[in-house]
Amino acid sequence: MDLDVLDITRLQFAVVTIYHYLFVPLSITLAAVTAGLHTAWHRTGRERYRRLTLLVGKLLLVTFAVGVVTGLVQEFQFGLGWSDFARAYGDVFGPTLAIEGMLAFFLEATFLGLWYFGWDRLPRRLHLATIWVVAVGTLISAFVILAANAFMQNPVAYSWDAERGRARLESFLGLMTNPVNLAAFPHTIAGAAMLGGALLLAIGAWRRWVHVPTASGLGEPGEPEGDDDHEQRLAFGTLARVGAWLTLAGGVMTALTGDVLGKVMTEVQPMKMAAAEALYTTTAGAPFSILAIGRPGGGEPFFSLDVPYLLSVLAVGDPTATVQGIDDLQAQYAAQFGPGSYVPVVWMAYWSFRAMIGIGMAAAAIAAAYLWATRRGRALPVGNRWVARALRLLPVLPLLPAAAGTFGWVFTETARQPWLAFGLTRTEDGISPGLTAGEALAALAAFTLAYGVIAVVWTRLVLHVVRQDLDTAAISGAERDDDDGDAGDGPAADGEGTPGGRRTRDDDLAPSY
Repeated sequence: MDLDVLDITRLQFAVVTIYHYLFVPLSITLAAVTAGLHTAWHRTGRERYRRLTLLVGKLLLVTFAVGVVTGLVQEFQFGLGWSDFARAYGDVFGPTLAIEGMLAFFLEATFLGLWYFGWDRLPRRLHLATIWVVAVGTLISAFVILAANAFMQNPVAYSWDAERGRARLESFLGLMTNPVNLAAFPHTIAGAAMLGGALLLAIGAWRRWVHVPTASGLGEPGEPEGDDDHEQRLAFGTLARVGAWLTLAGGVMTALTGDVLGKVMTEVQPMKMAAAEALYTTTAGAPFSILAIGRPGGGEPFFSLDVPYLLSVLAVGDPTATVQGIDDLQAQYAAQFGPGSYVPVVWMAYWSFRAMIGIGMAAAAIAAAYLWATRRGRALPVGNRWVARALRLLPVLPLLPAAAGTFGWVFTETARQPWLAFGLTRTEDGISPGLTAGEALAALAAFTLAYGVIAVVWTRLVLHVVRQDLDTAAISGAERDDDDGDAGDGPAADGEGTPGGRRTRDDDLAPSY
């Protein structure tokens, strides 16, 4: 396969962006969960929440650090491979990149450092506030940087300076309130909840049911356990259910927000919706394609399994509405923008769209199954070989929402082609002049090698954190009684505890840090 500079630069952008985006949603969710667990401990004084706060906080630190490094590489390759695009739209992207950088490097990093090193040093409420600043900062950062991507999907709030050959930002508020951004942000956050939740579910369930804590380290189910081992099992059980609820709720919200985003997409980029469905002919009451098999090179599929009227509902909200097809849109764009092909790679758009939905639904279904199996504190039948095998597959669970998110971005970016900024600049016009195929290939190899090393480092650090026992600080008798009375995955449900323990108030506890 012959690759030119454009192909290599696009591949480089895909590698860098997809890799970076694996850590961004994790950071968003881990920051929010850390803040929530810290608040729960602050409010209730339960030792279980303090231990989980420290565990999830360590995962956040590792993930945040890797996310910052990969984000730097992404901005570097943006200038390396796409300098013409940066020159033309720098006035538009400058504020968003500056704000995102300020938030990531100064606000989030500073307050995350204050939180981590603030144990035993900062007043309790001030210390709690620092992690909430981090959590809110990650959301603001995501919203601002998504606005830049939304501009590429639907250019707004700008004017074109023909003399300088540059776009000029006319309204920062208009840029932030781009309809695509307002629809994409909640969809992205819901997907982030799925990925972060799946990671916590895998960790919690794996330590709760497979490699349970023992005084001598990791053990197998059924081994004798002490009081602290018992507390750790309860804590990991809580973590698993928190992760499962996040994954399930994120899945439901992803579907709901995806419906809104689909309608906005149909309005601003009808070709993207047509490509997602391989719909070549403009159709009233259009069906949704579950499976289609077509000829190599395009054209109407010769086999398709459809749901009648569903595409019109998803695209417009009316089962009888007309959805434009690829052929009509190609003719319309050729008349509007000039000769050329405006059809993206249909098979890639079609299958990446379905992979995103199918894999995401699988992750949500697994989370729902776990919640059902452990409802009201029920124990999993770990002696059953099929349950045992399923539990040992848990480490790969986070790969499902990660893959769904990746396919989502592949669909979003490839189905926009041939445009870099829709209707304004073609992709081939945005690459850096003078960049050779050899230079682009060398940069791609360097980025891939560096990311491979970072992946190994991140994985080893996460495994090191996960394999450790939770903090073994002394647990007061009052707190232990309180845990014993807890519902859900608590000891009463396992038949090991004493129901009815009293609730420990925060004011009654001696300072723990």
